[in-house]
Amino acid sequence: MSRKVTISVPDDLYDQMSKWRSSFNFSKIFQQTIRGVIRKKESFQKLITDEIDLSTIVDRLKKEKQEIEKNFREIGKLDSLEWIKTAHFKDIHYVLNWQPPVNPFTDETLGEYFALALKRDRLKKRFNLSHIQDNFHDFTVKYLDGWKEGVHDFWNEIKDKLHNKPA
Repeated sequence: MSRKVTISVPDDLYDQMSKWRSSFNFSKIFQQTIRGVIRKKESFQKLITDEIDLSTIVDRLKKEKQEIEKNFREIGKLDSLEWIKTAHFKDIHYVLNWQPPVNPFTDETLGEYFALALKRDRLKKRFNLSHIQDNFHDFTVKYLDGWKEGVHDFWNEIKDKLHNKPA
């Protein structure tokens, strides 16, 4: 039994197919091609399940990913302490309620800081990314979490000292 399937092709391919319709059995070519692609996919999946201990590899990669994320968080924390050295009171307060945007370079208050850090190559070197501003890497979310955490930790250390009157 055969079933009909509809496929879409770009106009230029359709024009070429129309010219060669009498020379080729496109249905048979399609069937052979799809069988081959499915056979390759099934062979690869079988190889993975038969030859590789997938759960061990996944566990190892998860641990590696967690370690990298932890490192990014710590680097963010350290960088925030550098920022704090020259940060203004209002900017620190801004960060305390800050929700980092997808691209922190666009943030009205902190965008310039991150752009300057990038120009100084601090972020590029730390992340080993050449297109960080265009393609903000997944791990930078952890960096920003650490950065914000560093500001919060600093604030918790000094906030009471700001209210104390000199003796």
